[in-house]
Amino acid sequence: MKTLITLIGLVLIIEGLPYVASPEAMQAWLRQLSEAEPDTLRMMGLTALAIGLLLCFLARRTGLFG
Repeated sequence: MKTLITLIGLVLIIEGLPYVASPEAMQAWLRQLSEAEPDTLRMMGLTALAIGLLLCFLARRTGLFG
């Protein structure tokens, strides 16, 4: 449970950084996202999901990260 809470905290930190560092750029980027086609957003999400799964696999099952 401790690992899960830590993971959620890290995700929130990473998600919040762009809004703190450059809110104007985030507004412009979110505007572009809202105008994107649903299929484009779906492919972006699928790509992010695949990269996340690959990173989790590499971190947990291989000695690649020490």
